[in-house]
Amino acid sequence: MEILNSLIANLQTPMFLAFLLGIFATLVKSDLKFPDGMYTGITIYLLFAIGLKGGVKLNSTTIEEFYKPAIAALTLCISIPIIAYYILTKLGGYDKENAAALSAHYGSVSAVTFSEALAFLESLHIPYEGYMPSMLAIMEIPAIIVALFILKINSSEEKESMSWKKVAHELFTGKGTLLLIGGLIIGMISGKKGHEQFAPLFEVPFRGMLILFLLEVGIVTGRRITDLKKAGVFLIAFGILFPICNGMFGLVLGKTVGLSMGGATILATLSASASYIAAPAAIRIAIPEASPAIYLTSSLAITFPFNLSVGLPLYLAVSKYLYGV
Repeated sequence: MEILNSLIANLQTPMFLAFLLGIFATLVKSDLKFPDGMYTGITIYLLFAIGLKGGVKLNSTTIEEFYKPAIAALTLCISIPIIAYYILTKLGGYDKENAAALSAHYGSVSAVTFSEALAFLESLHIPYEGYMPSMLAIMEIPAIIVALFILKINSSEEKESMSWKKVAHELFTGKGTLLLIGGLIIGMISGKKGHEQFAPLFEVPFRGMLILFLLEVGIVTGRRITDLKKAGVFLIAFGILFPICNGMFGLVLGKTVGLSMGGATILATLSASASYIAAPAAIRIAIPEASPAIYLTSSLAITFPFNLSVGLPLYLAVSKYLYGV
């Protein structure tokens, strides 16, 4: 009953409904589309806003409060791609290139799923640690590096060195990394006084921008719905069951390191999410042999809609059970 109530509440949020509208618009072949550059602009806004707000919270957070959750986040983003690679190669029968690509996507995180988790908890008036955006920044890059390392240990030395230079540049200078980490640093340095200056632009309008972004993501997801026919039963099952297992892993770790119920739910959501912004950019350069039809369909057309609709209520319900609420 608890899961059902949370599910109904989540399905009624304007963010999720906007996502459904985008899918519907694509399925009925509507001419609805965002102007060129608008999607990129909204992405920049959301990532920078998340970084800034997280940095302000970090400004008033002690190392004692922060270091255990940070270690938990690193543990998750290192272990998840290793486990994923083993499952995909041994059980799924995937070649090493596509297995590594999928592992990178599932080890990394989705900023949009994270943002929806925040909005979902806030709509239910459930508190969480203000420094959770820093967990997002911590978990975005390491998993991609781990997945590529698993693949590259079997590659020639020349190909490895050439790939790593390009991948490192993409990972550490890409807009996602620069905006998240840069925003965190700016928020930490400027503190509450800085927050007063940027709050009118990055606080109240945030959810409205998130609604627009999810509308566009719905349109993009709708275009990949037909790819589900080619995905196969294993990939569909993996795209749902693996995130659930990761989410439970994140919940247990979150509770172990002392996060609140809301904080553990967010960590679970990050663990269960799959990147479709940072990881595709890196994988496109590092593993050109990997098929975008596989890793984008899995992360964007399977895992993202699942987490947005069923995953969030599920992680919250299990979190309430663990915390005895």
